[in-house]
Amino acid sequence: MAAQEAKYSVMLKEQNFELRVYEPHIVAETAVEGSFSSAGNKAFGRLFKYITGNNTARQSMRMTSPVAQGATNQKIAMTSPVGQQQVDGNWVVSFVMPADSVLETLPEPNDPKIVLRQIPAQHMAVIRYSGLWRAKSYKANCAALQAWIQKQGFTAIGEPIWARYNPPFTPWFLRRNEVLIPIQMQ
Repeated sequence: MAAQEAKYSVMLKEQNFELRVYEPHIVAETAVEGSFSSAGNKAFGRLFKYITGNNTARQSMRMTSPVAQGATNQKIAMTSPVGQQQVDGNWVVSFVMPADSVLETLPEPNDPKIVLRQIPAQHMAVIRYSGLWRAKSYKANCAALQAWIQKQGFTAIGEPIWARYNPPFTPWFLRRNEVLIPIQMQ
């Protein structure tokens, strides 16, 4: 069964590039130190504990996708995909909460390193690709997305987010990965 994703609509599609409009949603996010490859794993465990009952209500929640990872100095727009960017060795990793969630009624995390945050509606430029979760692939696809944004005449208003949608046991050639960059619409 597929995990629930943050809701969006596609405004423009060109090959593996898309311009999406994401609906408002809530994320649980945490900041971690570490390398590109270790940050997602380190934060995943912390966030997974929250959604499986390490919260004030001892309540379990459905797993959603993607898991997003980005730099600590950026606002994480969504947990779709796992977004990742290194800034001083720190990364913010987030899970999108189920679509029917309300910030006021979500259980508070027992771990003070986890924050719940409402994300407003936003436009995102996206490149989708398959393969292993490697820094080299992320950087190459991020550069291609930045070139596409410039070609389209869009203006980036935030840092890239690396998103991963599949569990680690998914064969590399079936994995869905994305790089997302928030953009300003004129």
